[in-house]
Amino acid sequence: MTLFAMVTPSNVAAQDRVIVQPRRVVVVRRGKEVRDSPERKRAIVRYPIVRGLSDAAVQRRIQNTLTMKSVFDHTLEEFRRDPGFIEFDYEVNYNKNYLLDITFSEEYVGAYPETGRKHLLINLKNGKVVRAADAFNPNSFKTLAGLVDKKLKEEVAELIQETEDDKSSDNESKSWVKSELRKLQIGVKNLDDFSGNDKGVTFLFEAAFPHAIQALEPDGKYFFTYAELRSYIKRSGPLGIFN
Repeated sequence: MTLFAMVTPSNVAAQDRVIVQPRRVVVVRRGKEVRDSPERKRAIVRYPIVRGLSDAAVQRRIQNTLTMKSVFDHTLEEFRRDPGFIEFDYEVNYNKNYLLDITFSEEYVGAYPETGRKHLLINLKNGKVVRAADAFNPNSFKTLAGLVDKKLKEEVAELIQETEDDKSSDNESKSWVKSELRKLQIGVKNLDDFSGNDKGVTFLFEAAFPHAIQALEPDGKYFFTYAELRSYIKRSGPLGIFN
């Protein structure tokens, strides 16, 4: 059984932003797979519907990018069949100046509870996901990656010190954690995932540690003001309005 609910805003979006309507679906499961697991009988799916742009092709491209299939390569039918999936949701972080910044999350219960996240920054002028090559001068990539990596290394140093001070872990465990932390590095290939708003840019990095030490992985969010990034931002790109 699938139940639908839709929220309709009364305002009309300006062309530098979109109207984002949440569509909420409650998936109700029955059968032996969920009989002894009441928490798996229902899955909540909440995904965005966009409208308000005069360019229908751009709006359609954005909507296609925001589907469950595009974000996590899962469908509503897979959610219904697999009792491990318990929630799919999203949060709009920024929606103006021709930028839609949005984060999706997906919760799964298996051997361990897992939460997957996917961030997208979309150019509302063309409907495409913004990459580093769109927003920053290509000849600055190496220097820019070095600046972000420096902030990662500062966070890693703090985490290593916390690991050293942890009285509850043995030396072997501490050595493993410190080894994994020291392997982390941000290079040019990691610059594509970043969030933008009025204040600046936050580069996002996922360490993808094993479940046993996930709590010790870096936060992976490294913020720079537009003043700090002025020489790196492509003036003709989607962030040029802030430069």
